[in-house]
Amino acid sequence: MELYSAEEKPVISSWFAQLKYFFISLRPYQWSKNFLVFAALLFSGRVGDLPSLFHATVAFGIFCLASGAGYIINDILDREKDQFHPRKKTRPIASGRLSITTAMWGAGLAYAIAVLVSAVISPQLFFVVLGYIILTFSYSLKLKHFAIIDILIVAIGFVLRAIAGAVAIAVDISPWLLVCTLFLALFLIIGKRRNELILLEENAVNHRKNLSEYSIHFFDQAIAIVTAATIVSYALYTLSAETIAKFNTTNLIYTLPFVVGGIFRYLHLLYHKRLGDEPERILITDYGIVFSVLGWLMLVYWIIL
Repeated sequence: MELYSAEEKPVISSWFAQLKYFFISLRPYQWSKNFLVFAALLFSGRVGDLPSLFHATVAFGIFCLASGAGYIINDILDREKDQFHPRKKTRPIASGRLSITTAMWGAGLAYAIAVLVSAVISPQLFFVVLGYIILTFSYSLKLKHFAIIDILIVAIGFVLRAIAGAVAIAVDISPWLLVCTLFLALFLIIGKRRNELILLEENAVNHRKNLSEYSIHFFDQAIAIVTAATIVSYALYTLSAETIAKFNTTNLIYTLPFVVGGIFRYLHLLYHKRLGDEPERILITDYGIVFSVLGWLMLVYWIIL
């Protein structure tokens, strides 16, 4: 496939512009996912502990580098298919503004820094980060082409972020944290795939081959399942004997309305506004979602600390 016409063929820009396009290709707007590493810090009650806060912040930075490098590798491999997507075709790599050589060297450097810094923090964090890199690299190379598996792989990436936050500050990993993270991730990912199928219409398969294995009806059924699972798993967590004993309170259940409100607001945006293509942007730009997240955080902090 010819990516550009003779008139449209891009000219690789100066080193300063290349640096700018490299940073854009790291997709900083998607780094909101990496705030999951702070979940263990919050629910362990160590927000005020400076060493723990420092280690969690470093883990956040590590995942910004590792995930950003993964996005670049994925963009390199998908640069032809991205021409069929109205938004992705304007990305620096797909549009030709960032050279493949610069992108590959930059991604390699980001991976190296992430791995080395994680090894300094702790061996456990090193293995989690290494596992995340192997998983996302495998996803970009092959696994994203398999229906269902592609969704599960991305969701596991969210879970690994939560695990990384726990091992970075050396606290036990709550199974409830992992379950809630998994279902919430599935909720966001399935909504994104549904939006792609609607937005791209006949070009959906050209952009993402495995979309031919999905249907709107399947996505609607899956969203209904994971929505219920997310809400119920969080409610059970707040009322579990383990949670009540740990925080010496049953009041965490009163944070449930913020969870339900945030999920319902997202469903409204997904089904009535067709805005599920970029959940990362929605999470930081929609007033309803931001209100739900901040309200939940403040109430949780007030209850358990």
